[in-house]
Amino acid sequence: MQMIRQFSNLLNKTGYLNRKHIVSSYCCYSGVTPQIYKQTSDNISFISYKDKQIFNKFLQLNNLFKRNLSMGGKKTFDDVVYPPIEVRDTGMLKVSDLHTLYWEVSGVADGVPVVVLHGGPGGGSMPDYRRYFNPEKYNIVIFDQRGCGKSTPHAELQDNNTQALVGDIETLRKHLNIDTWFVFGGSWGSTLSLMYAIHHPDRVRGLMLRGIFMCRRSELLWFYQDGASHIFPDKFEPYREHIPEEERGDMIKAYYDRLTSDSKDVRLAAAKEWCLWEMSTSKLIPDAKYMDKADNLEFAAAFSRIECHYFVNGIFFEDGYILKKADVLKNIPVHIVQGRYDVVCPMKSAYELNQAIPHSKLIVVPDAGHSMGEVGIAEELVKISDNSV
Repeated sequence: MQMIRQFSNLLNKTGYLNRKHIVSSYCCYSGVTPQIYKQTSDNISFISYKDKQIFNKFLQLNNLFKRNLSMGGKKTFDDVVYPPIEVRDTGMLKVSDLHTLYWEVSGVADGVPVVVLHGGPGGGSMPDYRRYFNPEKYNIVIFDQRGCGKSTPHAELQDNNTQALVGDIETLRKHLNIDTWFVFGGSWGSTLSLMYAIHHPDRVRGLMLRGIFMCRRSELLWFYQDGASHIFPDKFEPYREHIPEEERGDMIKAYYDRLTSDSKDVRLAAAKEWCLWEMSTSKLIPDAKYMDKADNLEFAAAFSRIECHYFVNGIFFEDGYILKKADVLKNIPVHIVQGRYDVVCPMKSAYELNQAIPHSKLIVVPDAGHSMGEVGIAEELVKISDNSV
């Protein structure tokens, strides 16, 4: 570890060219032979290793390259998160007569437990969610909520509500023999994290939240009716135009009627427009690959249908429930990361939650929108997870 610290100090104190030579020296010292080449005048990349496993272990232990060898001074997502992490185990857990959930664990079995709650509702989990945690310190639990991802039945709305999801988290915790865990979630994942912590505060070591969404009527109207449309009028137009003018007084209800239609074609057409509107506004700089998710009709069908189902029903709780119950969280460490220019879940909600939970720590990323894949947000989330173990 002393050698790693010395290596870290050298990287931090030296410039780009010297860092390149220090990296080479370290790799030679530890039996690793990287081939380094310049892709551009300010861009280096490792493309082969004699012993990739040794070098990856160094990356995981020290977590340096994501911070110090960023591309030409501009960091990328891969720079600020951990390298890809393989799953350790997977399973299917029956949580009701109808629903069965996909779950997976990665990292180390005796590590600090953390459960990752994905967005949507209906968004499903992704392999990159594992990369916000040190795999040598965390036992990382991820699952697909009812009706989405690999959980079955796909896009099912029956017995799919917030109370059931909170119960599912507890069922999974008991199934995995975990006593207490950190809860990590953004957007709808932050809603569900807060709901779970309010109902089971004794099981939560801490909350790691991003893009706060408390699913109040005002928040829903901002994004789906009138508000975000003033910032992205060009992206809002196809979403609006899909609905006849006489039904536009309640866009959520109009989409719900189509997403629950008996016609598959009607359902899929509505799902694509609903999904595309959200994907088009989730990042500060629009990302074409992100928007392409709307073309994946299997994803869009579950995401749009389940999300609209929850929203048209006010997530099955009274409006403003989370703020009314915020005092329950007074003994739970709470970290909040919020993009200043988040259009999907505007900063007002994060600010109000921070005010309602005075001990919580709010970090505002000045050059980010909503997505946890944006570099500034990802970097802050990794710092929080690193500092929590």
